[in-house]
Amino acid sequence: MKFGVIVFPGSNCDQDVYHVIRTVLRQQVNYIWHTETNLEGYDCVVLPGGFSYGDYLRAGAIARFAPVMPAVVEFARQGGLVLGICNGFQILLEAGLLPGAMLRNSCLKFRCQDTYLRVENNSTPFTNHFRKGQVIRMPIAHNEGNYYVDPETLRQLKDKGQVVFRYCTPEGEVTPEANPNGSLENIAGIINEGGNVLGLMPHPERCAEEVLGGIDGRELFASIIDWWSGKRAAGV
Repeated sequence: MKFGVIVFPGSNCDQDVYHVIRTVLRQQVNYIWHTETNLEGYDCVVLPGGFSYGDYLRAGAIARFAPVMPAVVEFARQGGLVLGICNGFQILLEAGLLPGAMLRNSCLKFRCQDTYLRVENNSTPFTNHFRKGQVIRMPIAHNEGNYYVDPETLRQLKDKGQVVFRYCTPEGEVTPEANPNGSLENIAGIINEGGNVLGLMPHPERCAEEVLGGIDGRELFASIIDWWSGKRAAGV
C-alpha cells in the first residue's frame, strides 16, 4: 500500500506519521510537498498536524488554498482514502471535504494531554480494528479543537453514522468533564458520507509504539492497511 504525507509550511507532525507508516507498519510512503498537483499512484493521503502557514487568519484557512488541495479534493472524489489529523482535520473542514468548523477551545487555552475516545463507528476503513463502543486512548495537542456544526447537519452526521470518535471517560461515558475543548457533543472525529475521508483531532501517530505509552493509534493505521488489502484481494 502506498501512502503520501502532505507537508505544508508549518507542518510539524509529518515526520511522526511517516515514521509510523514506514518503520512501524512497513508500508510505502512518500512526503508530498504542498506545491504538488498530482496524487496519482497513492492509496491513502495523510494531512498531518502542525500549524500550516502559521495558522494565520484561522487554523487551516490558508492551507485550504495550497496548490495540492485541488488534487486532494479530486483524490477523495474518486474514492481515495484521506486522513486528516489535528491541523489536517482543520484543513479538511476549510476545504469542504468534511462538514463543520473548528472554534477555539472553550477554555481558551492550548490543550496538550491524553484523552479517552469512544469508538462510535467501527465499520469504516479507518476503524475496523476496533470494537464499537471500545474506549481507546490518544493524545491531543491543539488550540482550536472545539468542533461545531449546525443542528441539522449534526442530526445528519449522527443518523448516517458519521461521528466516529467521541471524547469520554476511561469507563466510556460521554460527559462534559471528559470533553477537553468544548467540542459539540464531545465529537473528536468524523467521516464523510462516502466513508473515505476521516478527520480527527487526537494524534494516532503519537501512540503507535509501546515506548510512547500505548499502541491504540497503530490500530487506526493497521485498519487502513487491512481494509485496502481486503479490497485488493477482492479485485475492487
